[in-house]
Amino acid sequence: MPEPQTDNDFIIWGIDDAPYGPVELPVLADWVKDERVLKETWVFVRRSGTWQRAASIPELKDVFVHATSSRPAVTAPSGIKPGSLRRIKILAGLSDAQLEQLIQFVEPQSMLQWSVVVKQGEPGDAMYLILDGELRARTMSGGKETILATFGPGDFFGDMSLFDHGPRSADVVANVNSTALKFSAAAFGRMVKEAPELATPFLQAVAKTLAARIRASNKRLDRITQQFHTSGG
Repeated sequence: MPEPQTDNDFIIWGIDDAPYGPVELPVLADWVKDERVLKETWVFVRRSGTWQRAASIPELKDVFVHATSSRPAVTAPSGIKPGSLRRIKILAGLSDAQLEQLIQFVEPQSMLQWSVVVKQGEPGDAMYLILDGELRARTMSGGKETILATFGPGDFFGDMSLFDHGPRSADVVANVNSTALKFSAAAFGRMVKEAPELATPFLQAVAKTLAARIRASNKRLDRITQQFHTSGG
């Protein structure tokens, strides 16, 4: 039986593009402290019937101030905070303990605007999990750029490099100054050996996303094929 709803309920729009809730204020405040809800997270406030950024909700302003002041500046040797990993969509289902464990296998990497992060044709040796910024995948032909995809916070690319060292299929260029977590093939191999209980849910999340991408590509191909036949081509 679904939980009864009240005017004090909140619904959170997660990084996996799915709504969570309804929850009451104490639970929402705990999620802020755990960094499951960030200042820019969209929250539906039932009493007003509007979506708002979490930081603009009056009841949460003091919670954010307290959480920021009481939170250690660094919680891992790499400087990565476990809560920041919740920005990555494929990591949304991992527990706090698993996120803390994952930090041992990734390294933060800053990418300056216009820099080429990976180059088409070079052997792949890592995947990248984007925390901030924006990047684009492109191919170049005759001096002309074709944009294949755009990646923002929560996205990832280069995942096939964890399974083989085949050549990169495209360049990836930073559109703006960006930050990502680099997960090398060597680190992945180490995780499989040292933390198989973490490797399994991580691989399941990656596989789920890859399956969704393949289905979306198949649908696009079907539409193109239908258009081609309809036009008599």
